[in-house]
Amino acid sequence: MNAPESLAATLERWAAEEEAARARLAAPGVIHPQLIAGRTGLQVFQGIGAGELPSPVIGHTMDFWPIEVAHGRIVFQGRASAAYLNPMGSIHGGWFAALLDSAVGCAVHTTLPAGKAYTTAELKISFVRAITLKTGVLRVEGKVINTGSRLGFAEGRITGPDGKLYAHASTTCLIFDQPTSIPAP
Repeated sequence: MNAPESLAATLERWAAEEEAARARLAAPGVIHPQLIAGRTGLQVFQGIGAGELPSPVIGHTMDFWPIEVAHGRIVFQGRASAAYLNPMGSIHGGWFAALLDSAVGCAVHTTLPAGKAYTTAELKISFVRAITLKTGVLRVEGKVINTGSRLGFAEGRITGPDGKLYAHASTTCLIFDQPTSIPAP
């Protein structure tokens, strides 16, 4: 059995994994339906991770990045900046919510067949501890509980490199046919 990794080693590994992931990503943008026609949800995320498809704008906006993807599972890594401080000096719950919604929704997306899409129908978040500017890098992992033809269910957790839990969430996603065009802004 391997000994647990030290905090310093975890931080070093996480930094290297983020650097490698960010280096592979393409410029941010919207993925047009023609680019993903015939791709499963997992293939879409593999394409994003390989830089073949535009990276999500939200990740660039809120400083979180896809680190790992597998069928039914996704990991993002990020850090909150002063841009997300609430009046009390801690990170606003909306930042937590954006990371968790992305992780749980994208986990469901990785299980979808080609031609299907999803949207969040319900998101429940439990905040366990505050995130501050001193917290540093965090990971959010989304894992599917079950995906059917109309609904998908997943759970997610935000943790630090020391294993501390900051928040957890569950979602219900509505699954539908992928639109063939993107509405104009």
